[in-house]
Amino acid sequence: MSEYFKHPAAIVETSQVGAGTRIWAFVHLLPGAVVGRDCNICDHVFVENDVRIGDRVTVKSGVQLWDGITLEDDVFVGPNATFTNDPFPRSRQRPERFARTTIRQGASIGANVTILPGITVGRGAMVGAGAVVTFDVPANAIVAGNPAQIRGYVDSEPSEGQHRLRASADTGSGECRVRGASVVPLRRAADARGSLAVAEVGDQLPFVPRRVFFVYDVPSREVRGEHAHRVQEQLLVCVKGACALVVDDGVHREELRLDSPGRAAHLRPLVWGVQYRFTPDAVLAVIASGEYDPDEYVRDYDEFLGLVRSRSESG
Repeated sequence: MSEYFKHPAAIVETSQVGAGTRIWAFVHLLPGAVVGRDCNICDHVFVENDVRIGDRVTVKSGVQLWDGITLEDDVFVGPNATFTNDPFPRSRQRPERFARTTIRQGASIGANVTILPGITVGRGAMVGAGAVVTFDVPANAIVAGNPAQIRGYVDSEPSEGQHRLRASADTGSGECRVRGASVVPLRRAADARGSLAVAEVGDQLPFVPRRVFFVYDVPSREVRGEHAHRVQEQLLVCVKGACALVVDDGVHREELRLDSPGRAAHLRPLVWGVQYRFTPDAVLAVIASGEYDPDEYVRDYDEFLGLVRSRSESG
């Protein structure tokens, strides 16, 4: 008990509380709850048995954490955020197993947010105040609204104490601070007969293509991509309409706007890519250096970060 602070008005039935944690007035922790180190559990918080709270977590006042909820390290939960764990609740009828809800490392949940059962909020994501989260939130995404929709992606570097969304200027420049990603201006020609944009191997197209596919008819709220490739390269160009492309090398993150057949994005291996904000008429062409191989994809963001670290350590 001496390793953490407990307000005299708090009820702490669990013995699994980490050192340096502060538990304030009218908090009630049930016997099975696990709370990590250096957490701040504010007034009027209730925590059930099958709840896991990581290290350095802040839970503001008026929050209830029900069975099946996990808050990983460095999570922030704003005041009066509401978690749920039963998709079809009835009085005195308990399901055999409650839905599992996970808030991944470093994510933030704003005030008065409602999170439906079985949701995963990805690492570093930001859920805006009052949002109703009805689907999994990708790593580093900013979501808001009812139902919550992706409004942007947080940057990995703070600016003036705030995380920011960094969008590239629509200049056609190849400058991009994300390692392994660049903007490629395609050669264009236009006359009275129409316009043409071309990418030649060895010039605008820095690899020999083995596959091409097209993404279209994407509802505006949907997100595509959310993966990296182990060895393959890609060239992405929006041949009609527009979409946003988020590129991430595990250290920096940048948003590029693809809105012209004359402007492409080149992604080398181990660049995490996400496409969203599709206009209704958008057609995204993707040219790949290899044939389709499901084992070539890295779809888990934590695995991606591990591969990036391994590459960095090996030089």
